[in-house]
Amino acid sequence: MRHVGGRLLQLVPTTIGALIVVFFLMRVLPGDPAAAMLGTNATPQAVADLKSQLGLDKPLLAQFADYAVGLAHLDLGRSLALRVPVTTLLAQAVGPTLLLTLCGTVVSVVIGVPLGVLAALKRRTWLDYLASIGALSGISVPVFVWGLLLLLAFTLQWPILPSAGAGDTPVDVIRSLILPSIATGFFQVGLIARITRSSLLSVLANDYVRTARAKGLGPTAVIGSHALRNALIPVLTVVGLNFGTLLGGAVVAETVFTRPGLGRLILDAINARDYPVIQGVMIISVVLVVLLNLATDLLYTVADPRVRA
Repeated sequence: MRHVGGRLLQLVPTTIGALIVVFFLMRVLPGDPAAAMLGTNATPQAVADLKSQLGLDKPLLAQFADYAVGLAHLDLGRSLALRVPVTTLLAQAVGPTLLLTLCGTVVSVVIGVPLGVLAALKRRTWLDYLASIGALSGISVPVFVWGLLLLLAFTLQWPILPSAGAGDTPVDVIRSLILPSIATGFFQVGLIARITRSSLLSVLANDYVRTARAKGLGPTAVIGSHALRNALIPVLTVVGLNFGTLLGGAVVAETVFTRPGLGRLILDAINARDYPVIQGVMIISVVLVVLLNLATDLLYTVADPRVRA
């Protein structure tokens, strides 16, 4: 419990540091939220009046102080463009993005781990080389390219899956998740396969594995009960550390497949220079990454009982 509490406390400085960077970086970049909201035909006086109403004419430190006070009261502010509480927008967007990220993680593990095991067991054979080439092709191709290829194949050439949206019924939700999850997960397949192969080869060289074989245990028992569980520790580490990458891949996939979520939300907010929404998405992203890394640490104790000790 102390470990869990310590990791949760890391949320505070991590979130504050990221918030400070994003807050000041967004305000030194070119672009004016008031001008973006009023359009190109707005007069300078109208822009100045709107900036005064939104509090954007205050010094940067004063704006940050106001935002920090609101954040201390769990108030993320209101969208400058939509005039809706940021918490409402995040509550609507985080579910689809988190679901897509988790499904992409499942795809990367389900494909990457067997490829890595196959490559390790058939080391230096054509199966090893074929599995390695297939795994590396996933990380070599960006998420949006996988998305476009899948769209061309399964919505135009063979129209069997939806090309956009998140679905309304449970069946439609599952069908709409298939292509974005594959596009997101393929990007991490190569890394997970290589880590699995390297880790399993290292474990298979240990004395306890040779002892298990000497006792007459079959390959399935040796790999499944003895070697693979210990080999999964580095894989869990990679999955946890790359959750942020998968989250970014989900954001790209949401744009390609026109899905609701944090990707669409932050893209629209960046175009409108909607500072509170951008900061809100950043905060929720940091929290999700830290919490998943905590969950990864807890999974260590399941994969390797020595960690509990």
